[in-house]
Amino acid sequence: MQPRITAALKALIVVLLALLLATQVALIPGVAVLAAERNPELAYLTGPGIVGGIVLVALIELVLVCVWRLLSLVRQDRIFSSGAFLYVDIIMVTMAASAVLIAAAVVVLLLGHAVNPSILLLGVVGVVIGIALALLVGVMRGLLRKALDLEQDLSEVV
Repeated sequence: MQPRITAALKALIVVLLALLLATQVALIPGVAVLAAERNPELAYLTGPGIVGGIVLVALIELVLVCVWRLLSLVRQDRIFSSGAFLYVDIIMVTMAASAVLIAAAVVVLLLGHAVNPSILLLGVVGVVIGIALALLVGVMRGLLRKALDLEQDLSEVV
């Protein structure tokens, strides 16, 4: 991969991390407080909602940091090394954890009778996307393993 592309991707990751941090600090608490003011009967969900939202965004940030590290390995021409598997595994587990967190949030909202059909649909879509991404990263991990094995075999021949 060309150095310009990895540099551009890293710049985008920095922008995304800054936006996600702003979301954690200002947007999530602000929206939760506003929702509690509009629906006082659901104010008890403010704390768990803020914590869940911040954790979900933190999981996204963790994925971006792992992608940053993988891009660094690409730039160093070391992507086909055993060190890459740690970051791929973290991404896979993080995707699965995101799906579990979204499912838990939907269950809490359902039990509190605080969910409408569109929020329920968004929750289901979030869970499906989280599981699908975890499975996709698992497939990509298998491809990385195969490429690493082939590279090792080729280096033995040469």
